Amino acid sequence: MGIGGIGMSALARYFNSLGASVYGYDRTESSITEALQNEGISIGFIDEVEQIPQEVLASKDRVQIVYTPAIPKDHKIYNHLVDQGYRPVKRAFVLGQITENSVNISVAGTHGKTTTSCMLAAIFKASHLKFSAFLGGISADIKSNFYTQEGSGPGYSICEADEFDRSFLQLKPNYAIVTATDADHLDIYGSAEEIQRSFQSFADLVPDERNLLKSMHTDLDKGLTYGIDDTQVRFCAEVNSRTARGTSMDIHFNYHLLKDVFLGIPGDHNVENALAATIIALKCGVPEENIRKALENFKGIKRRFEFVFESKTQVYIDDYAHHPRELEAIISSARALYPDRTLTAVFQPHLYSRTRDFVDGFAKALSEVDELILLPIYPARELPIPSVESEMILERVSHNNKRVLQKSELMDYLKQKSPNLLLTLGAGDIDRFPAQIKRMYQG
Repeated sequence: MGIGGIGMSALARYFNSLGASVYGYDRTESSITEALQNEGISIGFIDEVEQIPQEVLASKDRVQIVYTPAIPKDHKIYNHLVDQGYRPVKRAFVLGQITENSVNISVAGTHGKTTTSCMLAAIFKASHLKFSAFLGGISADIKSNFYTQEGSGPGYSICEADEFDRSFLQLKPNYAIVTATDADHLDIYGSAEEIQRSFQSFADLVPDERNLLKSMHTDLDKGLTYGIDDTQVRFCAEVNSRTARGTSMDIHFNYHLLKDVFLGIPGDHNVENALAATIIALKCGVPEENIRKALENFKGIKRRFEFVFESKTQVYIDDYAHHPRELEAIISSARALYPDRTLTAVFQPHLYSRTRDFVDGFAKALSEVDELILLPIYPARELPIPSVESEMILERVSHNNKRVLQKSELMDYLKQKSPNLLLTLGAGDIDRFPAQIKRMYQG
């Protein structure tokens, strides 16, 4: 239930790969649900009891109901199944069960975890090791958010460890990476201090502190620190050169030096992610040559600094960024790559509560673009909060080249302006626009 979610769809693919009969419900159709249907999974989009598959109703003792926290409390299908004696379990619990007998590598963080876990999956894919990966994004390297590989070794699992609803506390990591612990999901946690305590509890799950990596930007009281261009950290990446197609770096690891490692996507934030993935891979015995090959050929993740269109005169990049720190990283990376271009950003705020809690941070980050277009807030699981709207951000942005547009107005505006450097940003249904914008640029 909620099969179109990025984490739930990975579980659906896992069970489908085992030969189980997999059925799903989601509120809306999407590229993910379409792909799952093409893989043989039956999905319904209407919340009516009559939509429950007969096989589910006839086989209670052989059925497991899995749901995401986004399912509302008044959901008809969910409540009918509970009334009939089914015992639904959360996605995070099932992921913990699946991976508990493997050597688990969990990647947590308020941002950076998807890219880092996808890099790890690409590195392990280039090796001879047996592993499965449950990812929070569609990796361009494996063309999915789930992958399994036969091979040697004890059997590893790579998991994106989601802090939402404290889901990551269901995992049993042997190795872990914490990329960031910024305040987020305050509708769940209530305070920045509480989310920090939750990340500390996650860190405490790792039996050996030497197998816990933490970014230099975190405040955990245990683990080995990694960072970029900072020799004071335990593991360091020194950048040699940057281009629009990637970054060359040297990696310092336990008094060893990996020189001229090339990462095939741009951005200093991605260098830091690649550093963490490299260190864990080395700890797990992946040969250096496999790591080099995987990072050099790494194609990125859908909606993570994704080059949707590029020509000599125009560049269009799409990204999932929905937190002020993420916006800062994406905007600064685009600026560094294209310093002489006019930067236009389209941002769709995600959640009323997040907009309310971080309005000043959003405004500060978005003040760094040359032209800003805001779309109305995408509500996701929330009801509207009085007086919280995109105009709250707009009025705090420090320049005047800014506006709020309805989604129905966006394409006509972009066709009129045809920006030479365009970013679309956000975690909501702004992901419906990249294909349209690409066609616009292609003419």
